[in-house]
Amino acid sequence: MCLIHSIGGAFTRQPEELDRKLSVESSDLVKRAFDDIDSEKLVDHHVHVAGLGVGGTNTFVNAKMRTWRHPFHRLKFKVYMSSAGAVDEDKADTQVIDRLVRLVGHIRGHGKHRLLAFDKHYRRDGSVNLEKTEFYVPNEYVFELAERHPDLFIPNISVNPYRPDAFAELERWASRGARVVKWLPNAMGIDPSDPKCDPFYQKMKELDLILLSHGGEEKAVEAEEDQKLGNPLLLRRALDHGVKVIVAHCAGLGTNEDLDSKDRGQCDNFDLFLRLMDEKRYEGLVFGEISAMTQFNRSEKLQTILEREDLHERIVNGSDYPLPAVNILIRTRPLVKQGYLDNSDGKCLKEIYDYNPLLFDFVLKRSLKHPQTRKRLPAAVFMSNPALSV
Repeated sequence: MCLIHSIGGAFTRQPEELDRKLSVESSDLVKRAFDDIDSEKLVDHHVHVAGLGVGGTNTFVNAKMRTWRHPFHRLKFKVYMSSAGAVDEDKADTQVIDRLVRLVGHIRGHGKHRLLAFDKHYRRDGSVNLEKTEFYVPNEYVFELAERHPDLFIPNISVNPYRPDAFAELERWASRGARVVKWLPNAMGIDPSDPKCDPFYQKMKELDLILLSHGGEEKAVEAEEDQKLGNPLLLRRALDHGVKVIVAHCAGLGTNEDLDSKDRGQCDNFDLFLRLMDEKRYEGLVFGEISAMTQFNRSEKLQTILEREDLHERIVNGSDYPLPAVNILIRTRPLVKQGYLDNSDGKCLKEIYDYNPLLFDFVLKRSLKHPQTRKRLPAAVFMSNPALSV
């Protein structure tokens, strides 16, 4: 367990302690992070919740994660639970939410955090593939949590377009105020360019729903044979239907087939994302989201995001929680070495992380500077975007 916690939730302090015990230097960095931020508009677009179905939540994880007969999956599950603050599997669902509520609730001017439902893997014929369903978070659950904590959370639904009741599910939750549909095509078995999705896109457009879709390679869940489904160019079909699309992580990991090239060679997913952003016909339709981009395996793309000021009005923030609390992914030293952070900021961020990894993620992104120009992301990136109305 010590090894698991050192990889996962390696924090030693509690969020309630931050106001009393945080150093003056770190407190000043937090205050500067909130400069020009309207807390009424502050939003985190990408917050995961999960569970084991304890207490009737109807959540679940793949059976491979519940047994040491599959050591890799079991260890990965244990690390995620550690990072989310769950130490007892019999109480995991409650502990995950309690920890998240404490983290958000102890950030002054915390704004709203959008909780992500996560649908099952479906085959094109409409049948469920539980073997390839890594985890499941029903729409009912995120709505229940948001209703329980309306000052903290907003629910984002997840509807696989291949499920037989997809239209009814969209209409049901849109009528209750849902505005965003979450997809992770690599893990859910969705081909966003599939003509079978056309009626789904038409229904989304009719209901004025926004698609938040993972872009690029997916490391957090098992999807090796389906990495091609993370190709950002596949999202053109949704955009051509007039659906607004937020590309999570700005597709900042891995490569995929260049569908626009005659030789169909491999191209960086991030470059394919930028190609979408640069197409005039998609202005006002395609957006990028920067969750996970400060992780050590993605940070090389940060310089481009910082210097492309022409795109900033279409860039939004997300934390991808609980990943900011997975200790092995969080390395500020390389960001200092690469010039994105001052050395003093790096030390303060390490202290903030120990109390509150969600606050750490926000302060880190607000502190990032272009290595040459020293320019930062504008405050508007972290607040509700008028073009999205969410």
